[in-house]
Amino acid sequence: MRPTGPLHVGHLLGALDNWRALQEEYQCFFMVADWHAMMSEYANPETIRRFTVDNVVDWLSYGLDPEKSVIFRQSDVPEHLELYMVFSCMTPLPWLERCPTYKEQLREVTGRDLTTYGFLGYPVLQAADILVYKANAVPVGEDQLPHLELTREIARRYNDICKKDVFPMPKPLLTSAPKLLGTDNRKMSKSYNNYIALSDTPAAVKSKVMSMITDPQKIKMGDPGRPDVCNVYSYHKMFSNQSGEVKGMFDKCAKGTLGCVECKKILAQALVEFLKVRVQENRKKYTLEKAEEILNEGAKRAREAAGETMREVRDLMGLPPSASMDHRHKDAKR
Repeated sequence: MRPTGPLHVGHLLGALDNWRALQEEYQCFFMVADWHAMMSEYANPETIRRFTVDNVVDWLSYGLDPEKSVIFRQSDVPEHLELYMVFSCMTPLPWLERCPTYKEQLREVTGRDLTTYGFLGYPVLQAADILVYKANAVPVGEDQLPHLELTREIARRYNDICKKDVFPMPKPLLTSAPKLLGTDNRKMSKSYNNYIALSDTPAAVKSKVMSMITDPQKIKMGDPGRPDVCNVYSYHKMFSNQSGEVKGMFDKCAKGTLGCVECKKILAQALVEFLKVRVQENRKKYTLEKAEEILNEGAKRAREAAGETMREVRDLMGLPPSASMDHRHKDAKR
């Protein structure tokens, strides 16, 4: 995840629920992508470090376990940038220019100049993030499949050039979690400021919920609603605990006996309680210092794995081992 702001409820359903389950089955590497954050926040980078640690506290609070998984900060593992440089030399420009997410971000994000070399090339860094660990699987949503396919193309191109199967073809582990839209019915994003943060106070949660867009055809109390197209109801299905209550709300909305204001008030209270029990109470167990310790220890483990890959890549490319890499290798032998 990119530490460009606080984590929001979309991250729970879209990633963290899945990550928590995957760590029971796979050897997982969970990375705070601060170099990726820099690609869009280069003009205002002062918050990246703070959100890096704050995001990790949320990960830990929601159940990611540093004993089971490697949790680390991208910039602490320079092998990512080394492999990124190698891949940049051989990735055709049209592969990047046709990336659908790149086009979407240029179109949607205002207030930042994203027409930069770094932002165009961020899928190459993503490929390096994955392949430097020779990952055989990556948890993604369907909208991220083009990025993973580009990673596979880059791996194939490198293997063909070197005439050796250095990198595997990582497969997608598709997440089945439903997507939550933001409070304005667009994709929930920190860039759009339309999210409900895991760390939001009850007052902030209530304010954001009350601003949510509902069914545009339901103008006043008594008008029959369409819960299936209402963003507020999609939140109810995720965060209102009692299925019977949710079904009753569906019927009342459809009949026009439940107004949108009251529906939002019920959702706000359900969200406040969910965040308190599932995240915010657990946050008290983790200090920022503890999160930094976990990141530092994770970086050591990540560099061991990434270093093995880069020794092989450097040898194939005719490059000598880096001084730090050679030193660590000798230490490991001792």
